[in-house]
Amino acid sequence: MDLDALTAARAPEWARLDGLSKRRDLAGPEVDELVARYQAASADLADIKTSAGRTPHGDHVSTMLGRARLRLTGAPENVLRLLPRFFALQLPAALYRLRWTTLVVAAAFIAIVVLVATWASADPALMAALGPEAQLQQYADEQFAQYYTENPAAVFAGMVWTNNAWIAAQCVLFGVTGIFPVYVLMQNAIGLGTSAAVMFAFDRGDVFVLYILPHGLLEMTSIFVAGAAGLHIFWAIVAPGPRTRLAALADAGLSLATVAIGLVFALALSGVVEGFVTGQPWPWWLKIGLGAIALGVFLVYMLVVGRRASRSGETGGLTEYEAGTPRLVAG
Repeated sequence: MDLDALTAARAPEWARLDGLSKRRDLAGPEVDELVARYQAASADLADIKTSAGRTPHGDHVSTMLGRARLRLTGAPENVLRLLPRFFALQLPAALYRLRWTTLVVAAAFIAIVVLVATWASADPALMAALGPEAQLQQYADEQFAQYYTENPAAVFAGMVWTNNAWIAAQCVLFGVTGIFPVYVLMQNAIGLGTSAAVMFAFDRGDVFVLYILPHGLLEMTSIFVAGAAGLHIFWAIVAPGPRTRLAALADAGLSLATVAIGLVFALALSGVVEGFVTGQPWPWWLKIGLGAIALGVFLVYMLVVGRRASRSGETGGLTEYEAGTPRLVAG
């Protein structure tokens, strides 16, 4: 097929279709004409894709068809009908996009925790700078574990859930700075490493592990994902590709803002574990096992369901119907 010849022959018809799509006061005959020209242009696009695959000519026709489709079917869709697609496709696909960055963030976080804990526990001067020995002893023997039991389970679960969900949302939304996610992750890693150093220095390392892992497996993974999402948004500005930086930022923001919503539910689950499991005098295998199950549910959703959604073409962003017709970019 000679695409230039087809374009020259069909250009007036496509221009008429585009003109009708932009008008808001169509009469009855004009609506019929819009439908007819939409069908004809769809057939032209099918011929172009069949013979030449994706081409600038096809993208041009696709853009006009997108505007025409929105003009014909632009009524808002019922929100309740969008929820299944959001949870089955959009959210897992967005999480799946972040899998490798999340792994890098997790590895860096764990390395910092181990480094801080090893350094602090091996340096008497640094341990002394953390506070008087009697105060550190009391923290290791009483205060660390009491934190998880001093409030009613439901109140404590709600408190940590809202706090962690707010932190995760900030990591995503303020990721555009490129600094905030790194700051939050560093702050948490240093704090966790310092606590580990104190607990191990006073032979309470088993208590530290038993009270951190049940909820921490899912809680920290959620924070890692939030940090990864924020860094992806920042990277869209640094390396926008052929798009403008504003367009790349908008696309990344729309795609990954869904992660902040999804993490609310993941952190709700970790909050339930922290409030109702972490502080219980149960066997270690039961407490850590329940935490591992919670993490497993999240990872299956992120990696298995997300992989399936990604293979079906989902990116986690809005559909063309929801976001509007995209602007074509050369290059």
